[in-house]
Amino acid sequence: MKLMLACLVVLGPACSALAAEATYHCADGTLVRAAFSAPAPTGSVHLALAGKRRPITLPQVPSADGGRYAGGDMEFWIKGRMARLTRAGVVTECKTR
Repeated sequence: MKLMLACLVVLGPACSALAAEATYHCADGTLVRAAFSAPAPTGSVHLALAGKRRPITLPQVPSADGGRYAGGDMEFWIKGRMARLTRAGVVTECKTR
């Protein structure tokens, strides 16, 4: 908690610079733009799916490997340049170029 407060109070802009963005191309043709929050206990990913009006924000959830974000009927699980997008039980594999 102290580290997180230090990040917010002392380093503010520098910590936000740690956030990352990536574009994923999925096997089913879906294009996903992902904006990951800076590392923190309450991390999240902001997903913009091509053709969808509203972006989706998913909270980070525990993962044994890679980064996993989930909420409702959607999950976005990343490891390296690969990702798996699950929507309403339908899974598609994605990767960055």
